[in-house]
Amino acid sequence: MREDSIVLLGAGGHARACIDVLELQGRFRVAGLLGLAPEVGGSVFGYPVLGTEEALLGLLREHANVMVAVGQIKTPEHRIRLFTLARSLGCLLPIIVSPRAHVSRHASLAAGTIVMHGAVVNAGAVVGENCILNSLSLVEHDATIEDHCHIATAAAINSGAHVAAGTFIGSNACVRQGVRIGARCVVGMGQRVLADCVAGTLLPESKGSA
Repeated sequence: MREDSIVLLGAGGHARACIDVLELQGRFRVAGLLGLAPEVGGSVFGYPVLGTEEALLGLLREHANVMVAVGQIKTPEHRIRLFTLARSLGCLLPIIVSPRAHVSRHASLAAGTIVMHGAVVNAGAVVGENCILNSLSLVEHDATIEDHCHIATAAAINSGAHVAAGTFIGSNACVRQGVRIGARCVVGMGQRVLADCVAGTLLPESKGSA
C-alpha cells in the first residue's frame, strides 16, 4: 500500500481546486478520482476517474489516503456521507494545507480539512473535521469552526466567533467577533453577521453582492 498517494472522492469543480493545492503542496501523488457514473473513464487535469464511490474499498489495497473533494453550499450531507464512508473503511483522511496559506502553529486543524491558497488560520483558532477553508478566507484568533463547514472565498470569521457543524459561510461574508452561528446554517455571499444565528438559519446573499 502506498502512503504517498491519495484518492479524491469527487470529480467536479471543487476537485479541480483540490488538485491544484495537492500539486503545489507536493506531499501526495493523486492516484485518481471517484465520481459519478457518467464521469467514469474520463480524466481531470490528466488524472483518471477510476470509478464511482463503490470502487473505494478495492482501491484501499493500494492507496491509504482519501480526500473528500466535492463542494458544499446548500447542504453538507454529501460531504458528510462520503467522509463517514471513508472513515468506516479505515481510510486515512489527511489535513491538506496549501503552501500559499498560513496556519498558525498555535491553531488546530482536524482530519480531512483542506486550507486553500491564501487562507489564514490565526493563533488559537480551532477547525474541525472535513472542512473547506477556501481561497483567501480568514479564521481569526480564537475562533471555532466545527466539523463539515465550508468557509467560502474571502469570507472572514472574526475573533472568538463560533460556527457550528455543517454550516456554509458564503464568499465575502463577514462574521462579527464573538458571534455564534448554529448548525447547518447558510450565510449568503456578502452578508454581515452581527448577531447570533440559531441552527438552520438561512441568510440570503446580500443585495449589494454582484
